[in-house]
Amino acid sequence: MRFDPSARPRVTVAAIVEQDGRFLLVEEQTADGLRLNQPAGHLEVGESPLQGAVREALEETGRVFVPTGLVGVYLSRSQRQTASGHQDVSYLRLAFCGEVSAADPGRALDEGIERTLWMDLDALRASASRHRSPLVLRCVEDYLRGQRFPLELIATDPSVFG
Repeated sequence: MRFDPSARPRVTVAAIVEQDGRFLLVEEQTADGLRLNQPAGHLEVGESPLQGAVREALEETGRVFVPTGLVGVYLSRSQRQTASGHQDVSYLRLAFCGEVSAADPGRALDEGIERTLWMDLDALRASASRHRSPLVLRCVEDYLRGQRFPLELIATDPSVFG
């Protein structure tokens, strides 16, 4: 595997939500089959990381996410199979913790999302081979250790919205 130094990380945002010792996850179709992930996705042009996390949680779970803290910033790297071979991809993930509303039963979930589910830590650890990335468990473990940073740590310049 050869690293392409010109490859830039793709920015993603994730919502870490705990209720009664269980964590909100989505089961989604990926190129590697059915995988588990936090409500997460790519940051879009014209939105702050907080706005992206709120949007992704709503699109993937039908729930309104209210961020209360930043759990961490993570850099990971993986390879994806493409028609022309392997592609080396890096991701920069901003993981936020917070609370969610009840699910809106009338709201369709994002394409590829099969369902939402709640898993406790033991079930989450036991399903590690089905995680979309190793960051799924890492973010939960950091959250459980009490790792939190104020939301003000993430600043978005007004030029992003213009």
